[in-house]
Amino acid sequence: MAEVQNQENGQQAQDINQLLKVRREKLAALQEAGKDPFQITKYNVTHHSQEIKDRYGELEGKSVSVAGRIMSKRIMGKASFCNVQDLQGNIQSYVARDSIGEESYADFKKYDVGDIVGIEGEVFTTKTGEISIHASKVTLLSKSLQILPEKYHGLVNTDIRYRQRYTDLIMNEEVKKTFVMRSKIISSIRRYLDGQGFLEVETPILVSNAGGAAARPFETHYNALDEDVKLRISLELYLKRLIVGGMERVYEIGRVFRNEGLDARHNPEFTLMELYQAYTDYNGMMELTENMFRYVAQEVCGTTTVPYGDVMIDLGSPFARMTMTEAVKKYAGVDFDTVKDTEEAKKLADEREIHYEERHKKGDILNLFFEEYVEEHLVQPTFIMDHPIEISPLTKKKPDKPECVERFELFITGREMCNAYSELNDPIDQRERFKAQEEALAAGDEEANTTDEDFMNALEIGMPPTGGIGYGIDRLVMLLTNSPAIRDVLLFPTMRQLD
Repeated sequence: MAEVQNQENGQQAQDINQLLKVRREKLAALQEAGKDPFQITKYNVTHHSQEIKDRYGELEGKSVSVAGRIMSKRIMGKASFCNVQDLQGNIQSYVARDSIGEESYADFKKYDVGDIVGIEGEVFTTKTGEISIHASKVTLLSKSLQILPEKYHGLVNTDIRYRQRYTDLIMNEEVKKTFVMRSKIISSIRRYLDGQGFLEVETPILVSNAGGAAARPFETHYNALDEDVKLRISLELYLKRLIVGGMERVYEIGRVFRNEGLDARHNPEFTLMELYQAYTDYNGMMELTENMFRYVAQEVCGTTTVPYGDVMIDLGSPFARMTMTEAVKKYAGVDFDTVKDTEEAKKLADEREIHYEERHKKGDILNLFFEEYVEEHLVQPTFIMDHPIEISPLTKKKPDKPECVERFELFITGREMCNAYSELNDPIDQRERFKAQEEALAAGDEEANTTDEDFMNALEIGMPPTGGIGYGIDRLVMLLTNSPAIRDVLLFPTMRQLD
């Protein structure tokens, strides 16, 4: 059986090589005849496929010009049909020898599926009722030297889809729709924030101190300065400098880089949006987040109730709110408000077989309980508030409960969608928090922050009370496009090299 399979694979490879050879021979013949498609520099596109279908009433009988990739052909003697795919979809063209000329028709019959053509002609409806273009001229704009996947099975191998996104976009219409939606989502976010008086800014990607989040950075070397630098893991510390400088509402949408694993929710290079607003707190950030999610969903999806898997997510109703302690009490049955100290917290973790590190304190273990028992239950939008201070080095303490901070995370479909604080603006307290982070780093925590002296200088100049928030744009796109994995919403996700 294995021998037969190997013979079939060998024959298939031989057949493909022969087809590829024929395509190159066709190109050589075109070039020899002075018809090299790669010499064409532009083409006048007047309409796209869906536009023609939507405006058929006014375009019937009128001349249009479209361009796209041949996805199928039917040669029938003196007349043929081809299906052309462009940005908006597909449209059929009727190509007749008497309409385009004998020489052009002979050339057209030799074109391959995958070739890119321009078609001029009149809009009409076939006897079967399909809106089409009666071609008066067909121009070969680019010769495809590779073979597309078989049309009716499409491109289903996920590894190839992610590695060859260009082929994926050609063969899978839903994929293209996802990335059109992604663009619309980001544009909608910008419109919302611009309407709220926020200013979009840009901050450095190469930094000497990669702070603002608990993550391991990528490191590189700046040859011109002979200095080691890092790729940013967050946008936070530079945006806060701008708040110090008097820019009261700022945001940035940009790539950040975290040297960590890959899975359905994580890619080492991803899109983060952070915004900061002076003279508000984390309650103001909750209100802004709720309003923005509703605005974007309504504008992009046309509704505030969106499907995700087999669940309908309600973004229109008020989002639920729970403290982290309340959530752990509800789903794990443990009330950390009654846990006296770290020793007792570790004993509880031992009883529940929750792994912790020696350096962990009571607040760290509360967070471990939350991750173990709570996250998966937070399907509908839920704000989890008032995190332990141990895991929140840049956040203001709660005045009535100083072991906790004014922080929230929004969870939807069991995933963290954003993370927000009442920002710490006390430089003395901040220095102590950085000191604790450096102690954690020395104890083996590779994700701990180090003291950023320039940021400390900015805080000492004075930062007003400020609310700040970071959004995982890719996860929001996953939600609004009903995509199960982060790679489905990244045009070019990180992949292991084949060699």
